[in-house]
Amino acid sequence: MAAMLQSIGVASASVTFSNHTNKLTSSSVHSLPVIRSEARTISGAINGSRKTGKVITKAVAAQAESPASAASKPGHELLLFEALREGLEEEMDRDPRVCVFGEDVGHYGGSYKVTKGLAEKYGDLRVLDTPIAENSFTGMAVGAAMTGLRPIVEGMNMGFLLLAFNQISDNCGMLHYTSGGQFTIPTVIRGPGGVGRQLGAEHSQRLESYFQSIPGIQMVACSTPYNAKGLMKAAIRSENPVVLFEHVLLYNLKERIPDEEYVLSLEEAEMVRPGEHVTILTYSRMRYHVMQAAKTLVNKGYDPEVIDIRSLKPFDLYTIGNSIKKTHRVLIVEECMRTGGIGASLTAAINENFHDYLDAQIVCLSSQDVPTPYAGTLEEWTVVQPPQIVAAVEQLCK
Repeated sequence: MAAMLQSIGVASASVTFSNHTNKLTSSSVHSLPVIRSEARTISGAINGSRKTGKVITKAVAAQAESPASAASKPGHELLLFEALREGLEEEMDRDPRVCVFGEDVGHYGGSYKVTKGLAEKYGDLRVLDTPIAENSFTGMAVGAAMTGLRPIVEGMNMGFLLLAFNQISDNCGMLHYTSGGQFTIPTVIRGPGGVGRQLGAEHSQRLESYFQSIPGIQMVACSTPYNAKGLMKAAIRSENPVVLFEHVLLYNLKERIPDEEYVLSLEEAEMVRPGEHVTILTYSRMRYHVMQAAKTLVNKGYDPEVIDIRSLKPFDLYTIGNSIKKTHRVLIVEECMRTGGIGASLTAAINENFHDYLDAQIVCLSSQDVPTPYAGTLEEWTVVQPPQIVAAVEQLCK
């Protein structure tokens, strides 16, 4: 496969990377109701609000802006899956070595339409539909990366990539080391995961901690259209294998992103809301549960600092540490399992590095260690909800 791709004009591995170009493909603005990303503007809204309201347990749906209002602001609006596609398309334009492997990624456009239209633009070899064989096409991507290509593997569901765990662990993560540095594996492994809405246990897995233990792998989790695009571009340009987690319930988040190109760091957390009383560390879908809880906490007189850690491996201990030195209290909120989850690793890292700055024990709110039930009411019970976050902060700040 690598030879086939090279034969149709794929550039050699000696391409020089540039950090910025001026090309950006605009996408259409949807007029249907969408879920608004609270992204980079939420802190001001919370700080300015003192109205009492009940905690909302799900992301808030809002009408899209009118065309006149949208046209008056800089940038352009995209849904999260469209932002991922835009970042991917820009990198495929910039670097002919970038290619996509996966089930239905071609003319169908991917299970969540992240690759829609790319097969028509770049051809069937750069956007390659594969059989239902995760171990095979993931291994093929590793081999392609060894020859100088930059493959992106899409799992139709992150749970299906457990079938390719050997290829991701023993090959993708370790070949740079076991080859004595002769090979780099610039591969992106991405796809939808997390607890959806009544998708059942096998399609509702949180596998971050599975991949976190693999040496040689970087991991990031996107949570807004802005950081989804920036992290996608950074992951593609990285010389390391990168696992990009996308939450299945966040694909329809809508946000205005810049027209100019940008690339985010794979190793930096995002300060979502500055505060003084407690540091709340979270990522992915739980960012929105935390921000819903923050509204209630502000009404009760608390001032939480919210950080979206984004980089699941390695942790941005610089940003996290500076926050802890200010607030002296830490609450971790995750959708991952409690036993051996991201929160457990983060707790260990904080205790090792910032124990002397803590005035209270670290509290970690995680999903229950059970298969996710199909029944909607039971499914909600297994995942951390905003009222639990409010109660945990109140207990921490006593």
